[in-house]
Amino acid sequence: MLPTLIVVGALFLLWVLVNLKTSRSDGTLVKNVPQYRIMLGHILRTRNESVVYFDDYIRAEKLLEYLKQAKEKFNVDVTHALVGAVSRTMAENPKMNQFVMGRRLYKRKGCHLSFSMKRVAMNKEAKLAAVKLEMKDGEDFESLCGRIDGDIKTERSGEKTYSDKEFDLFLKIPRAVLVKAVRLFFWLDYHNLLPGSFIKNDAMYTSMFIANLGSVQMGPGYHHLYEWGNCPLFMMAGRIEDKAMVEDGELVSRKILHVRYSFDERVEDGLTASYGIATVRRILEDPFNSLGCLAEDGSDRPAIYKSTD
Repeated sequence: MLPTLIVVGALFLLWVLVNLKTSRSDGTLVKNVPQYRIMLGHILRTRNESVVYFDDYIRAEKLLEYLKQAKEKFNVDVTHALVGAVSRTMAENPKMNQFVMGRRLYKRKGCHLSFSMKRVAMNKEAKLAAVKLEMKDGEDFESLCGRIDGDIKTERSGEKTYSDKEFDLFLKIPRAVLVKAVRLFFWLDYHNLLPGSFIKNDAMYTSMFIANLGSVQMGPGYHHLYEWGNCPLFMMAGRIEDKAMVEDGELVSRKILHVRYSFDERVEDGLTASYGIATVRRILEDPFNSLGCLAEDGSDRPAIYKSTD
């Protein structure tokens, strides 16, 4: 009887310790969270029952002209501009750079952005790949574009990436075992026990996931949030199109970039989302000042990301 009580007591103590663990490799527990937001973490248990969708329409004439001029100096396209705009937005709206795990709110350590791409450009048979990039404090837009291109080159090189090796390993496991293993990973993550090595290179542990469907001549869809990982924000951008708009009572045609956002409302309220969306719009509608890197004397190189830590 006594050994049984010892085992039960030890298991109970272990359960208590596991549930008390709040430290994570990728985030810091947010303190002084409003009571209603704490309750949201218990009432809304998953990201996809917490998701709110937003549409935004961005005037793209200046963006197209900026990209035309910038391409004479460095490789850049709409995807680069989206990553740059979101990076700047996260710096200016740090409450967007949070996530929920284990029904607790965390501030992310650093800023990481993920985006999808085809392993072979414009090839419908090619596999999709996800690139995860950490934003560097004080970096300018041209430097960021160079790092993005470096990661794209790696993904398109044919060499096995971290994700490829991870998938190869998991898919060698029998299905019945894999189901249990995935459940175990979810459990470990929920209780902050998942090793940092699993989190570091996984594109789903990110501040925002960006998908530019305009690169394949599509409009933006309403995207779900992945339950795997802790990504609370998803951006989908469509192709730039001519749209009819009313200005000063007149019907006019304008170049418009349609963007849709998926937002985990447990992270922050709608006002924060509004500020973030407005920041992205401001940057993309004024890229010459916001992104810069065109002046010969290097005088227009604003930092694309500045840490708030």
